[in-house]
Amino acid sequence: IMNKLRSGDQVFVISGKDKGTLGTLTKMISERKCYVSGVKIVKKHTKPNPQAGIEGGIIEKEASIHISNIMLVVSGKPTRVGFKSLDNGKKVKFAKTTGEVIN
Repeated sequence: IMNKLRSGDQVFVISGKDKGTLGTLTKMISERKCYVSGVKIVKKHTKPNPQAGIEGGIIEKEASIHISNIMLVVSGKPTRVGFKSLDNGKKVKFAKTTGEVIN
């Protein structure tokens, strides 16, 4: 199975409080959830744990974002992604706006 997005891709946020933000896809949790750098920053209250060396307080961290809220950026513009088969039978991703093949 070929995913439309993978870690390291440049993405554009299309909905939510961070709408209009460009970021890099850092981690895919499942087929539908992922982390994007600098997007959906939340505050987490942590208890101190001296045994583990954790200081208590409020830390800011990234929360996961649904894959339907982001678009892949190809040559500077957000685009939808499609799949097509080449003449040699190989399945490839392509940008719907430009038609160019994405590695």
